[in-house]
Amino acid sequence: MIVYLNGEFLPIEQARLSVLDRGFVFGDGVYEVWRVVEGRLFEHERHERRLFRGLKTLEIDVPVAEVTALEGVAHRLLRDNDLGKGEGTFYVEITRGAAPRAHAFPPAGTKPTILGMVSRFEVPHALRASGARAITYDDTRWLHCDVKTVQLLPNVLAKQKAQAGGAMEAIFVRDGIVTEGTHTTVFGVKGGALLTHPLSPLILPSITREVVLELARAAKVPVREEPFTIADLFALDELWVSGTTTDITPVVEVDGRKIGTGAPGPIAKQLYAALQERLYAGADA
Repeated sequence: MIVYLNGEFLPIEQARLSVLDRGFVFGDGVYEVWRVVEGRLFEHERHERRLFRGLKTLEIDVPVAEVTALEGVAHRLLRDNDLGKGEGTFYVEITRGAAPRAHAFPPAGTKPTILGMVSRFEVPHALRASGARAITYDDTRWLHCDVKTVQLLPNVLAKQKAQAGGAMEAIFVRDGIVTEGTHTTVFGVKGGALLTHPLSPLILPSITREVVLELARAAKVPVREEPFTIADLFALDELWVSGTTTDITPVVEVDGRKIGTGAPGPIAKQLYAALQERLYAGADA
């Protein structure tokens, strides 16, 4: 595999980071993941905008040109790794760089670390069709979940708990309110209306969330961006999770309890079809 590290394209075995890199020592960095379809970065501008926002929030000083150049980096990596066809992902991580270990920011001029890599992605079509299982998990994360940082230990622990229990995802619950999944947005349907937690510091401003809400409004599906409780979750007619590699994946069971009819519902199917059309638009061009 060829990766990009600090301006160089090189085999992953030759990619080296300092043990003093602040991403390693403090989790001091941000990341972004693009879906790649037939060599195209899906919703590139939105992902780039969120990356800029994360860098600004954490005060990581990266020249604008270096961030905008990442689109070209992605295309070269896709070519060099023979991923120009089919499905894949483009991952970027930017940390504050390497410096002597101290909590305060390093001196001005410390060069950030920029890593880029691509991977092939196999779409789990069967799971999308049958629906998935999920568990609930206490949301004990920090109060800046709207920033896509590399500090993901609570997400890792929750995801492992789900996997150990034979579930696909863990749904975070904070003070009785459903927030989001470990790497997904949570959507519910009740009485024909689409429900999801409003944007706030408690959830990530997901790119797929934006797209799904646009598709729902275009399809005249009523949308309510408002908190709902764990009790509301178990009374939903439909439930699904969405994300860059999750698309729209219906959830038919949570904590061993059936959701709705126990099968993917009509609105999930309708919006999944619309999302697929959006994802693959121009794929044959």
